[in-house]
Amino acid sequence: MTDVTEQGVNKPDKIIFTDVAMKSGHIRQSAIRESRGRESKSCHKGHHHQTLECPQATQQTPTVTPSPQPPSTSLPIKPELLVFADTRLATVYPIIKKFKSIITSDPLNITKSWLGSDICRYRGFYCDNPPDNMSATVVASIDFNGFQLGAPTLDGFLDQLLDIALFHANSNYFSGSVPINLTKLPYLYELDLSNNQLTGPFPNAVLSMYGLTFLDLRFNAFSGPVPPQIFTENLDVLFINNNDLMLNLPDNIGMSHIRYLTLANNKINGPLTGGLFKALSFLSEVVLLNSQLTGCIPYEIGSLNETVVLDASNNRLTGMLPFSVGCLEKVEQLSFAGNLLFGMVPEVMCILPNLASLRLSDNYFIGVGPLCMLLIQRGVVDVKNNCIPGLPFQRSVKECADFFAAPKPNCPQMWSYTYIPCKLS
Repeated sequence: MTDVTEQGVNKPDKIIFTDVAMKSGHIRQSAIRESRGRESKSCHKGHHHQTLECPQATQQTPTVTPSPQPPSTSLPIKPELLVFADTRLATVYPIIKKFKSIITSDPLNITKSWLGSDICRYRGFYCDNPPDNMSATVVASIDFNGFQLGAPTLDGFLDQLLDIALFHANSNYFSGSVPINLTKLPYLYELDLSNNQLTGPFPNAVLSMYGLTFLDLRFNAFSGPVPPQIFTENLDVLFINNNDLMLNLPDNIGMSHIRYLTLANNKINGPLTGGLFKALSFLSEVVLLNSQLTGCIPYEIGSLNETVVLDASNNRLTGMLPFSVGCLEKVEQLSFAGNLLFGMVPEVMCILPNLASLRLSDNYFIGVGPLCMLLIQRGVVDVKNNCIPGLPFQRSVKECADFFAAPKPNCPQMWSYTYIPCKLS
């Protein structure tokens, strides 16, 4: 057991002597009245009808001397003795206490529980045995998700929790930049800082954290370039959407272990190459919406045979959709809305076995087949604001004519757009 003292200042008990003084004064007043009574009787007592004249007494106001107050008997309060279950818990106690002192927002009164030596019972803190000593007890994970805590920095807190394995802090008001000393945390494998107010560059410290498998930086204000090395780390999950990051989709993305990747709402430049889709073929989710992607969609999009969600909406993609999209057998949600795509909507898209939503609105498609028309009627396919005759909510004739009158890019390998590199189910 480890003892640590926590300094505290307690007010000494207030000792009041008012009752004693009052009683003392009462006793003195009674004695004076009794003395005056005896004097009056002796001077005016008659003897043989003779009256003795007494000298007139001078009336004086009695003076009551207050009782002297004894010296205070209060003793100094001894500091509270804190007993920790493990020396490593005693080590993080002052770190937590310091972080608590800079909390600026705590509407749910979370930090009220951050008192005393039983750190494992603090709200948001979880203890376990570390890999290097199975008999020790340490703070192994922190879950602040949804606590709405505010603090100007995580420096001096996150990077000092040397035994931490998971740090989840989604939906708080933490600001500042990500601590640069994260490499000091040998066990950290999940880091979720999403939906905060963090700023600064992409946290390059994570590039040296070989055990990190989950990194979520969504919905912050990070800016600047994303290092291409991030795609060769051991990450299974990389969520960096909704920041102000810049990224040219790298060639080495094909060497990545990432299974869940979201890059949306950043400044992602360049075309979607065939090699990129081959590299992303193992991803369950490919989310590229609201970026700055340009060019045509290559037939290699059909390589995404593990993808469940594919969203490339609100970019500057153009040309026709290749028939190879019919190879996305696992896809459930598919969106190319808000681009510059044109031509016929491939019927093979509308026979995808798991398709639940296909969004093609705000493009320049000119026609759909009977299978897609059936899904339009069911609400599965959305083709509003296109150039499809006979359907409601389409662009005006003039708007469509102006688009088709303008020069169009020459998409490479046009022969491949009707090529289907799989056996359709």
